[in-house]
Amino acid sequence: MLEINESYLLDFAKKLLAIDSPTGYTMNAIRFMEKETLALGYTCSHNTKGNLFIRIPGTHSRHTTALSAHCDTLGLMVRSIKANGTLAVTPIGSPTLPTLDSEYCRIITRENQVYNGTILCTAAAKHVHPDASTLTRDADTLEVRIDEIVKSKEDVQALGIQNGDYIAIDPKTMITDNGFIKSRFLDDKISCACLFAVLCYLKEHAVTLQNDLLFMFSTYEEVGHGASCMPDDVDTMLAVDMGCIGLDLACTEYDVSICAKDSSGPYDYALTTKLVQLAKQQQLNYAIDIYPMYGSDVSAALKGGNDIKGALIGPGVHASHGMERTHLQALKNTITLILSYLLLDQ
Repeated sequence: MLEINESYLLDFAKKLLAIDSPTGYTMNAIRFMEKETLALGYTCSHNTKGNLFIRIPGTHSRHTTALSAHCDTLGLMVRSIKANGTLAVTPIGSPTLPTLDSEYCRIITRENQVYNGTILCTAAAKHVHPDASTLTRDADTLEVRIDEIVKSKEDVQALGIQNGDYIAIDPKTMITDNGFIKSRFLDDKISCACLFAVLCYLKEHAVTLQNDLLFMFSTYEEVGHGASCMPDDVDTMLAVDMGCIGLDLACTEYDVSICAKDSSGPYDYALTTKLVQLAKQQQLNYAIDIYPMYGSDVSAALKGGNDIKGALIGPGVHASHGMERTHLQALKNTITLILSYLLLDQ
């Protein structure tokens, strides 16, 4: 396996995971990655919707390969302010809503004021509510208790909180001594970290590639249109996004997942086969799986009419859209597969 800068990888992941970036409020995460890009000695640009692009010219380019990951995450938004001073919510993306009960959060106003709060079920007190343990946790039964002295809708409005304000969920990131990374929003910030580790490797080892590379970090993947518009010169796209675990799936938290098909259909046969062959040659822990309830940036790019061939890989992540976990082994397997593909694509 290639020598990966683990310290850089994990430090980057911790910093990015700490930045609130629910879909539509990703500017701070993008600014962080922009600074990291410049620190590594690369240049970058943006498209209109806010995606970050890092272009690395090849020496004798025949085509352009795009590598993508998304920095937007799941979240909530203020649907309305209740008479008692709590906040009704609406989901951003598709978080597993029951897992949000009792989580800490931050309410971000349009004037960039930030208030702390807790997401709670409307039947929160075991000593008061007979259905505290049985009430379904959904968008209608979850609310936000604000950590301010508020007793009415008017009190909340006086804080500057209004309908449409973002509610960012505390990721609770922890990296254990034995290599587990557990946090909300590993989907897909851990893949962003993997791609920056690739950028770091290319710079540290002075790797020169023949073909052009375009790293893209998208901002609307969780709602389906992150990479819907790609630069015209891109003909190949490799999305790096979390691998699913469970039911009849082969992937584990230690593998790089190679997705053959998801809800948008099968991925490019030749490109997927090449990735499988490389994983075997490099003796990586890998799994080939089908994800029926999944879509990627490649899915969005194809639906957007882009003339590309695409594939999907990523580190295995347990409990997706909930309290997620992966392992350093999965990250290293993923990064090694990406670098092996890039070094071969000459």
